[in-house]
Amino acid sequence: MTRRKKIYEGKAKILYEGPEPGTLIQYFKDDATAFNAQKKAVLEGKGVINNRISEYVMTRLNAIGVHNHFIKRLNLREQLIKEVEIIPLEVVCRNVAAGSLSTRLGIPEGQVLPRSIIEFYYKRDYLNDPLVTEEHITAFNWAATQEIDDILATTLRVNDFLSGMFGAIGITLVDFKIEFGRVWEGDFSRVILADEISPDSCRLWDSTTNEKLDKDRFRRDLGNVIESYTEVARRLGIMNEMPTVIQGGKG
Repeated sequence: MTRRKKIYEGKAKILYEGPEPGTLIQYFKDDATAFNAQKKAVLEGKGVINNRISEYVMTRLNAIGVHNHFIKRLNLREQLIKEVEIIPLEVVCRNVAAGSLSTRLGIPEGQVLPRSIIEFYYKRDYLNDPLVTEEHITAFNWAATQEIDDILATTLRVNDFLSGMFGAIGITLVDFKIEFGRVWEGDFSRVILADEISPDSCRLWDSTTNEKLDKDRFRRDLGNVIESYTEVARRLGIMNEMPTVIQGGKG
């Protein structure tokens, strides 16, 4: 294989130069990290599952008019995506209290929130991705007011869609993290959904038992990480396309 130029490597993915201008290849790693990479492991097959789940979700979002960077899946671990100028924000949408929200505000984990809450975090690992307000975002020019409005509207649409999609297969969407980027058309840019949507970036609980089917299994040493991710894929109806590399993986 021709050696490709690496553009960026994050905790869970690598971006390579794409075959055409304006494209990148996104490679899903098996690396698992938590607590700003203080906890690390390699979970065999995780990248394969996340690649497939993210493809499924992004394709369905595209179909309802939620524009995103996904173009097509290339193989077990790689996607062809549009190159975007990433906005340095992690956008978190919460439906049920969990994680840092419970810790920060003293709300019991599992308590349904009065309404969906959207939070912004400044995407800087060395600062532990601090919580920021719209005032910070506009003051430091991380995003314009119109871009924030577009991000908020898109995030609520994604939340409605994902809540329904997962609810139909017996999974509660507790919260999720998404990212956005700009695509340029001449002198004008528009904001589209980027990164991934998978059990790495969503809190997913079984609707009946509240069993965690997401990255919290790794964060909290609950075990069976790969089995839980695989269960999400199975319920989504994409298990029959998953490779045997996943079988027997323990996390």
